[in-house]
Amino acid sequence: MAFKEGQELKIRVKPSDDCCSFSINIGHDPENIALHFNPRFEVGGDTNIIVFNSKSGGCWGEEHRNMVFPFCRGEECKFYINFNMESFYIRLCDGSMMDFPNRLGDVKYKYFDVSGDARIIGLKIK
Repeated sequence: MAFKEGQELKIRVKPSDDCCSFSINIGHDPENIALHFNPRFEVGGDTNIIVFNSKSGGCWGEEHRNMVFPFCRGEECKFYINFNMESFYIRLCDGSMMDFPNRLGDVKYKYFDVSGDARIIGLKIK
């Protein structure tokens, strides 16, 4: 699957009833992740926060944290991601927008990974 600049990725996800966190990773491979999107219900001292990061050559960058948290355990939600060479733009299920720098600066990514306590209901690239 290729995700290119100007396209929109729609993700429908359902966190489990006892979800601690889940993450969506977009990049080239597990060692080069342009967007690490990590909603945390309660993990490692973090509660109801979204953590963003990137990884280059296996090394994590500086985390960005956002207190907007529209996710609910056990409830399906959808959000949208698009990007350009400078930034990723995420529109959450409550309509709020956030962005994160495209630190790798590429216009096409083929690696996609979901982990944690949530189930992907649907994925669509337009």
